[in-house]
Amino acid sequence: MTTAGSGLLGASLASRPGSRRFHVLTASVAATWLAGAQAAGPVRRGRRDIGRPVAVGAGAFGVFCGCALVARRIAPLRRAIAGVLDHARHGPAAAVAATTLLTGAAEEVFFRGALYDAAGARVSTAVYVLSTTATRNPALVLASAVMGTLFAWERGRSGGVQAPLLTHVVWSALMLAFMPRLFPPEPGAHAPAWDAGGA
Repeated sequence: MTTAGSGLLGASLASRPGSRRFHVLTASVAATWLAGAQAAGPVRRGRRDIGRPVAVGAGAFGVFCGCALVARRIAPLRRAIAGVLDHARHGPAAAVAATTLLTGAAEEVFFRGALYDAAGARVSTAVYVLSTTATRNPALVLASAVMGTLFAWERGRSGGVQAPLLTHVVWSALMLAFMPRLFPPEPGAHAPAWDAGGA
């Protein structure tokens, strides 16, 4: 299941930004993680705390913004991040947001749910990072190591997937909304219609 999800993830990021193939593949990634979790049995919800996980997600976004200001001065990282953000700039905004948030939630159900219960924090985090290497994007791999560790900590602290899921969704939503402003399209890239005029 992990191999299938990783392969689909790599293929989705390799597809043309805004294409139907991209959205189909990202939906398939989410479906794969959810199917894997369901096959493993019930996933623990944990403490019903909302405020703390939301605050953690917002705080993580703030840290990543600070790191982004440094990363955009380093050409390889700037290109890697810009490559990911091309997928956020193209296609219907609602579809991009839906696939981003759904995939993030599905990752938590599988990695911090089923896999965490089966193998523990270290193994689930290591597999999470390893699965991200399928994208061949160093920025995503670094982000998965940092956030995977944070999500696993939240999973252990809260006793279930609700906390890391909320943190992941909040962090992803903020990254999607604001990070493209820090990384304008690389020279030669074309702005999508829905982003014309800086909207």
